[in-house]
Amino acid sequence: MIKSLNTAATGMKAQQTNMDTIAHNMANVSTTGFKKSRAEFEDLIYQTHKEPGATTGNLSRSPTGVQVGLGVKTNAIARDYMQGSTKLTQAPFDLEIQGKGFFMVQLPNGEIGYTRDGSFKKDGDGVVKDSNGHVLMPGVSVPNNTTLIEFDGNGTVRVKQGYDNEVQTIGQIELATFVNPAGLKSIGKNLFIPSSSSGKPQVGTPGQNQMGMIAQGQLEQSNVNIVDEMVNMITAQRAYESNSKVIQASDQMLQYVNGLR
Repeated sequence: MIKSLNTAATGMKAQQTNMDTIAHNMANVSTTGFKKSRAEFEDLIYQTHKEPGATTGNLSRSPTGVQVGLGVKTNAIARDYMQGSTKLTQAPFDLEIQGKGFFMVQLPNGEIGYTRDGSFKKDGDGVVKDSNGHVLMPGVSVPNNTTLIEFDGNGTVRVKQGYDNEVQTIGQIELATFVNPAGLKSIGKNLFIPSSSSGKPQVGTPGQNQMGMIAQGQLEQSNVNIVDEMVNMITAQRAYESNSKVIQASDQMLQYVNGLR
């Protein structure tokens, strides 16, 4: 059997994964706080016919050897946490993290989820939640007669009530960072949970210990660049096509062999 058949097949599988990753990025070009991903690959094991440096004669050695590669596989899909562009909304509960960090929300199972999506709202009881109803942690409850709410850069939440001009502090937003944010596990709905690769969350006040600042009335957009993704898509498509051509050529070579008399 010609090895190139299986080798090219691994190339087609790898480019399909690459295309799936690109498609996911493009689908989320308008998703608040979304972070793009990229597929990373590694070559497979080699079949060694002659070791590099093997003896080829009296006092002579092979400078390179003969090793035939057997294809490629997907090694990782890495997430890029580069800051996305800013969208001004003027909505009082829209918050952007300018720099490192994640908002913390409480999931239905009691676990803490982490997100860059700062599009929060308040429910009928004044509790600040995300778009899926997960409570922002630490909890912030807005009084019913609030006429103005402010989130400062360090996460302090202040309000004015009724006709009173006195400003009252009602809460403090905290952020979480990770030693390796690329190791976070995505669970959909713009949420992540820790893994053994990401390390434990380090919780603190915005603006301290290299954590980002909070900006009110604006949101972080997806960091997907649609032009880059279009170029990546074309590259993946051509690579997939090239591997399919290798399979066709290998099939023709087998036909020639089978046709020998």
